[in-house]
Amino acid sequence: MRILVTGGAGFIGSNIADAFVARGDDVVVLDDLSTGREANVPRQARLEKHDIRSPGAQKVIATFRPDVLCHLAAQLDVRKSVADPAYDADVNVVGSLRLFESCRTAGTRRVLFSSTGGAIYGEQDVHPCDETHPERPVSPYGVAKLAVEKYLHYYSVVYGFKATCLRYANVYGPRQSPHGEAGVVAIFARKLLNGEVPVVNGDGAQTRDFVFVGDVVRANVLALEKDLTGSFNVGTGVETSVVQLYDAIRKAVGSDVLAKHAPAKLGEQMRSSLDASLLERRAGFRPRTPLDEGLRATVDYFRTSDV
Repeated sequence: MRILVTGGAGFIGSNIADAFVARGDDVVVLDDLSTGREANVPRQARLEKHDIRSPGAQKVIATFRPDVLCHLAAQLDVRKSVADPAYDADVNVVGSLRLFESCRTAGTRRVLFSSTGGAIYGEQDVHPCDETHPERPVSPYGVAKLAVEKYLHYYSVVYGFKATCLRYANVYGPRQSPHGEAGVVAIFARKLLNGEVPVVNGDGAQTRDFVFVGDVVRANVLALEKDLTGSFNVGTGVETSVVQLYDAIRKAVGSDVLAKHAPAKLGEQMRSSLDASLLERRAGFRPRTPLDEGLRATVDYFRTSDV
């Protein structure tokens, strides 16, 4: 297949691009390298350096005419979305629509969209929650991701798109960026390896569902191979507190450094975990990587990486 991977120089996107290349697909990566790294792009893939909102991106789609759009490019930081909702919407909603319109014109009808679980559901009524849980996003980032899912439903009904929206839990693993405020596993690992003292916001009792990037890659490949349509959670169903996570990373690093605690971030979600049994029933997906194993692999990556 001809597959266009937007954000394919980034953390999750480059790992997915690797998997498509390994399948023998013809892969083009579309990435403006604002956060991605050219070194992450598979050698067998072609890199096109464009913002997804640009005429250059439209030209790539018109020329390449992909069979599949695997859409990961986004403004990823929830806190940035709160600080500048209009910018977040311009990238995540308007940018996505420009891609979909270009794909419609080019004849592309198959879309894999990287959505979000926790940010769409908001504070959950049940733990873990499945896809029938009310959608109550409390950040512009979550609102934007949900809006794109709804737009894809529109494109499916009106133009025959076949779209899979994968609602990720908190993804971690090799190539995750330790810079900025997103990506707590990478941030903690890099700081500990550098001999610095990590900071935990609040008491650290807030929980998340941490899913290894290799499992997320497999979910994307299965969604394509099983020709799935609709929205699917991708997570482990296991809640891990930030304090528990920090202790596990500290163990993987071999450090005895204790974290500092800072004031809690206003509006931060307290608990999040996703039930991925629908994806298991429909595609045979089940996460394979235990947290301790995934953290060791992530720490090993940072030991030898210059990121």
